Amino acid sequence: MWTEKDNQLSATFTFKDFTQAFAFMTEVAFHAEKQSHHPLWTNVWNRVEIHLSTHDAGDIVTEKDHKLANAVDKVYARYQ
Repeated sequence: MWTEKDNQLSATFTFKDFTQAFAFMTEVAFHAEKQSHHPLWTNVWNRVEIHLSTHDAGDIVTEKDHKLANAVDKVYARYQ
């Protein structure tokens, strides 16, 4: 589901509706805050796009990105 391109990990997640997408984003926000690693993301109705890179490492993909991506995947699995 995640792809690495242009020094970013990116993924798109689709949900039943906006409420479910927003609930997913809320859960991910808690993980991001706990890890002190915040995504670039967008939400349009039932779709959430997430892009991860480590800014303090020069905007490249690092272990921090993979760790947050794994947490995001676990959250998303509960919505399937």
